Amino acid sequence: QVQFVESGGGLVQPGGSLRLSCAASGISFSIKHMLWYRQAPGKQRELVATITSSDSTNYSDSVKGRFTISRDNAKNTVYLQLNSLKPEDTAVYYCNAFRLPFIPYDYWGQGTQVTVSS
Repeated sequence: QVQFVESGGGLVQPGGSLRLSCAASGISFSIKHMLWYRQAPGKQRELVATITSSDSTNYSDSVKGRFTISRDNAKNTVYLQLNSLKPEDTAVYYCNAFRLPFIPYDYWGQGTQVTVSS
């Protein structure tokens, strides 16, 4: 059974930092492309960061240079370091993996809320 459990969100002031974690189970974690998405109120879910099985990373333009994705295959965990946070980064953050090329699993965890506000 595929499961993603996100944690680490919270309320932070503009310019602050957070580190999100996602524990995955039910997948062959070490060979999967891992993903971080976010969904702001009233908006579609947006893919913000990816990391391949060989640790190559890619970011959306909106977070490039501020967010860093990483993984620990021994712990089946993917991380997202959020720096220089802006109010527009406020969203629920979700992790997932590509089940097939460019197709994530249908299962979504509960996500973790990030709120950037003074």
